[in-house]
Amino acid sequence: MNTTPDSINSDGGDLTRFRLYKKEKLCSQIAINQLFEPDNGAHVMLAYPLRAVWRENPRRHSDAPIQFLITVPKKRLRHAVDRVKVRRRVREAYRLQHQQLEPRDVKIDIAFVYVGKGIVEYAQIARAMRRLLVAVAKSATTTQQDS
Repeated sequence: MNTTPDSINSDGGDLTRFRLYKKEKLCSQIAINQLFEPDNGAHVMLAYPLRAVWRENPRRHSDAPIQFLITVPKKRLRHAVDRVKVRRRVREAYRLQHQQLEPRDVKIDIAFVYVGKGIVEYAQIARAMRRLLVAVAKSATTTQQDS
């Protein structure tokens, strides 16, 4: 058993399930363009202050079942420090809740777009993230059942 400080917390729980790995980051320009182009079969859902766009990507070579990206438009938040703060809050909300989204045979690309007018509290972002991940999970399970 690995007893390094970053793998076990003080009450004995496993913290590695909360990690985000580089392979989970959506970096492919082709995949990102396919995600946002019209008539590609992507699903969209709004849970203020976030909008999620996701699609199944069976041709991806990464072994990560889910790859995601976070974008905070400059039109919404003019200052870079504010965009970084919101991006960190969205990433943290995803990191803590992405376990409920574990499709086994389906590879999914997800983009989280911030649509809020200003900086919102972390609790509101976490609630929106929970709703979006539940919707993505339902979509993934219906896709698996159709196959």
